[in-house]
Amino acid sequence: MTSTSTTSSPALLTLTPGQVDLAMLRRIQAGGVRLSLDASVRDGMLRAEAAVRHIVENDQVVYGINTGFGKLASTRIGNDHLAELQRNLVLSHSVGTGEPLAAPVVRMVLATKAVSLARGHSGVRPALVDALLALFNAGVVPSIPCKGSVGASGDLAPLAHMACVLIGEGEATLADGKVVGGAEAMRSIGLEPFVLGPKEGLALLNGTQVSTALALFGLFGAEDVFASSLMSGALSLEAIQGSIKPFDARIHAARGQLGQIAVAGAVRALLDGSEIVPSHADCGRVQDPYSVRCIPQVMGACLDNLAHASRVLVIEANAASDNPLVFVDTGEVISGGNFHAEPVAFAADIIALAISEVGAIAERRIALLLDTGLSGLPPFLVRDGGLNSGFMIAQVTAAALASENKSLAHPASVDSLPTSANQEDHVSMATFAGRRLGDMVNNTAVVVGIEAMAAAQGIELKRGLKSSPLVEAEFAAIRQKVAFLERDRYLAPDIEAMRQWALAAELPAALLDILPSHS
Repeated sequence: MTSTSTTSSPALLTLTPGQVDLAMLRRIQAGGVRLSLDASVRDGMLRAEAAVRHIVENDQVVYGINTGFGKLASTRIGNDHLAELQRNLVLSHSVGTGEPLAAPVVRMVLATKAVSLARGHSGVRPALVDALLALFNAGVVPSIPCKGSVGASGDLAPLAHMACVLIGEGEATLADGKVVGGAEAMRSIGLEPFVLGPKEGLALLNGTQVSTALALFGLFGAEDVFASSLMSGALSLEAIQGSIKPFDARIHAARGQLGQIAVAGAVRALLDGSEIVPSHADCGRVQDPYSVRCIPQVMGACLDNLAHASRVLVIEANAASDNPLVFVDTGEVISGGNFHAEPVAFAADIIALAISEVGAIAERRIALLLDTGLSGLPPFLVRDGGLNSGFMIAQVTAAALASENKSLAHPASVDSLPTSANQEDHVSMATFAGRRLGDMVNNTAVVVGIEAMAAAQGIELKRGLKSSPLVEAEFAAIRQKVAFLERDRYLAPDIEAMRQWALAAELPAALLDILPSHS
């Protein structure tokens, strides 16, 4: 992976299959970059294409090249119908439904499909990969319905909608927001629609790129709310004048869990220099509730799971996951099952658990802040309680969303429904596993945002000594978004502002450096 940039154009990222890392994928999702393909991989693609051509020219019968698909694999297709076969495959599989996938997800689909094809095992022309990257670089977003994949035999329906644009069908959104047909989208990047060669339609449709992109989108969102929740947790600890002793490095070294050690260290760094922490060192408060005392243990376990999921997803983003695969060293074309997205489904389920727990423990800290018996703060964080309800119902919103996440966290990977007349008799459901993460991230962002807003309120209600420089800086950033709650007001805009804060806060390195995509 290499990266160059100029002041006048977006950064250029070079895709080298097998070397695309998590930080690069995060940048691809965010946009504002251009992509190119490492020139060294073109020879492998050309050799694989030549191997496919050799099969056709020598009238060999090979699945996916000159046969039907799925249960129809035993049906031989004549050479004069191979282009029609591939076009029909794309059109017949374009059966998705639901809202279009978000542009950041589609950007990752385009990029990872290009990487997969460029591994040199798919037997497609390099021109197809170039076209995918040209669409990305021009800001053209193929319209891919979000529903319709079971995550095995690849993300067939959604990838078919992407492939439709390459053959001049379907729809895409141009960089200016105009929705056009596939042929016009291709012309906007200076190309005519492709007439697909042998195996090219199948190579475009097979693969785990949509489920992987959705899971990566969820992972990056989970990282964002995770980091913000550590900041909101530190704010809550200062608001209730909680004990810093449970974050002592010796406690966590004695257990040895890496995520726990990292989280405890991050919280210590956040609170370094606080005037509040030493001010109550001898207050007699021995143990805070678990939602504060066990931040390292709970959030550390979440961090470990995010790290594991990230390793799985980086491998998958670099993988050759279509079928069959071409091995040019022997000239063999071998059918297998790399399109089965079970690794992605498990990774997405693990991310879902982490997102749910981040929101669950944050919601408990909101409840703690509002309970005057535990926090020592005015009931519901408002001075004139009774006349004012303060944060009472904001906590109800947080509880509702935390509860919703518990249902969404049910593993998708344990479900399966047979398809294709039982040829595809076990599927992963990885695409839904990844898709539901977006809703979960937004739910948790609201919960974490409410906690940060409530904790800032608590700090200000006791305002005297200052917290650490890092916490004070974030307190000031929060106050730029939401004002102190002196009396009841319309809170929905404040909650939305804090949701956005939780997803995009400019947090210190002490938090970001422990995240998989930043480390």
